[in-house]
Amino acid sequence: MKSIRLFRKRYLPDETIELKDDIILSLSENMLITKWDVLKPRSDISNGFSAYFFDKGIKVSKIYNADQELVYWYCDIVEPQIDTETGMYVFTDLLIDILIYPDGHVEVSDLDEFADMIEQEILSQALSIEALRRTDHLLNLIYSGNFPKLTKYIENVEKTAACS
Repeated sequence: MKSIRLFRKRYLPDETIELKDDIILSLSENMLITKWDVLKPRSDISNGFSAYFFDKGIKVSKIYNADQELVYWYCDIVEPQIDTETGMYVFTDLLIDILIYPDGHVEVSDLDEFADMIEQEILSQALSIEALRRTDHLLNLIYSGNFPKLTKYIENVEKTAACS
């Protein structure tokens, strides 16, 4: 496998961070699955798995605390920029997040920051509209009971990792 470099880009704050410690567990034409530890120590979360769905512009993460208990599923709306020639995978965070707690509670967050990016003309109109459509698609999957269509990839990788 060609050397892959993963990056998380943000507009607010304006930063690009290489995810050099993330472990790539699976890579296909339309998806990447990683295992990771938090970048900065936190009391609430410790580590997790992420599935990046390139064609959907969604990152789904299963997040655990230090006792390896599920805290929540955390979904980011992202804009992937993939250069297979150089092995550079940049995922720009479009700030809209959806959290799904173990009890089924769903929370949408950071819409105010998303609005700030639109207001400050950080995002183009086309990308803003696409981000809202991605959010709508993801919420429809969640509310219709079809979220496992996305989470099954992480669940399968976890089972395989547990057996090895």
